Amino acid sequence: MTENIGIAFIGGGRMAQALAEGFQRTGLVESAAIIVFDPSAEARDRLEARVPGVRFAATGAAAAAAARLVVLAVKPQQAAAACAEIAPALSRDTTLVSIVAGFTVARLSALAGTPRIVRVMPNTPSLVGRGVSVMSAAPAVPEADRSRVRTLLASVGHVHEADESLMDAVTGLSGSGPGFLALVVEALATGGERAGLPADLALALAVETFAGTGELLERTRESPAAIRAQVTSPGGTTLAGLGVLEERGLKEALAAAVVAATNRAGELGRANA
Repeated sequence: MTENIGIAFIGGGRMAQALAEGFQRTGLVESAAIIVFDPSAEARDRLEARVPGVRFAATGAAAAAAARLVVLAVKPQQAAAACAEIAPALSRDTTLVSIVAGFTVARLSALAGTPRIVRVMPNTPSLVGRGVSVMSAAPAVPEADRSRVRTLLASVGHVHEADESLMDAVTGLSGSGPGFLALVVEALATGGERAGLPADLALALAVETFAGTGELLERTRESPAAIRAQVTSPGGTTLAGLGVLEERGLKEALAAAVVAATNRAGELGRANA
């Protein structure tokens, strides 16, 4: 059943596109019930091509006034101005969903003039329906709206709820994680080339092996250590490779990368406080 209450996007970039497309593809929201404000003609054209029938507003305030659920999907440096513009247009029963990195619920509430804030950290695999989103709702958000946001986010992947105090760590792991994992795939492909594979075949094998391993972990629910043990024979090829990774500190480097990204998220959040 499609939702009959409009959803507004303030900002029509890649993540807004992923969300709008997921809402429409899964039948949760009709295209005509999605209204977007973005000053970029290129962004509007790209969004319309992926979600035919989506509507556009001339201003952020006009978009916000037409919806019960407003998604703030702008860059962090644009968030304060965007909130100031839409604040007068938000009704008492409107819930503001923010996917802006580094802006706390308290800061957003002060800027937008509403206590009904849901803070969400999605990640880029949402573009292909395989994302991970973590949400944290303010106490003033009704359970019906919390449930609706969960359902909508599930259209582009997995959804978790967490206390807002954990959002920096969420950003460091699942928000920044695709970048770290893309580097791992790049390194595997480079290794394949050095071992004699053509570049296109090396990259295909690296991507497909990575994706398949993720699917295996997700479906079996076995621990990464258990999956690793299954392909590691005494004196075998995997053991030889793992020895090099341990010697060069890959595991510790990746863990440290998550911590560094978490710390940076905290710095950005304090800068926007």
